Amino acid sequence: MKQKKTFIQFIKFGLVGIGNTLVSYTVYSLCYYLLHANVHVCNIMGFILSVLFAYVMQSRFVFKENEDAEHRVWWKVLMKTYVSYAFTGLILTEVLLVLWLDVINISTYLKPISEWLLSKGMNMSPQNLAVSIAPFINLIFTIPINFIINKFWAYRH
Repeated sequence: MKQKKTFIQFIKFGLVGIGNTLVSYTVYSLCYYLLHANVHVCNIMGFILSVLFAYVMQSRFVFKENEDAEHRVWWKVLMKTYVSYAFTGLILTEVLLVLWLDVINISTYLKPISEWLLSKGMNMSPQNLAVSIAPFINLIFTIPINFIINKFWAYRH
């Protein structure tokens, strides 16, 4: 029974995560493409707004309070949510962005895709394509870690 509840929570966490990712990626992309800000500044801006979104949605739909348990203090949970996401959403994603963009330099592997997009009328350099794809690669690592931290620390009763 407890495993089923945890699995359902993980699914709900994933669904909230889709919205969270959309918020984060929209802010990240707008910041990069419209404001021409540094990719790391864009990542931080996306982080700040998406964590607030995640906190609201997770509190309502994923990690609901038990009625017979002690009530959570909202601002403590919010702070813990920012701390948990800071690890995955700032520290880990920053390390991974450096890995993908600077160490592995995934843009070198994206030249054929960039050329194909150009042939379809979409001018996207391999570097811009790499900057656009890297946050999605990060999700493979950050989602499971984030769920565990939130479930067992930030929203723990």
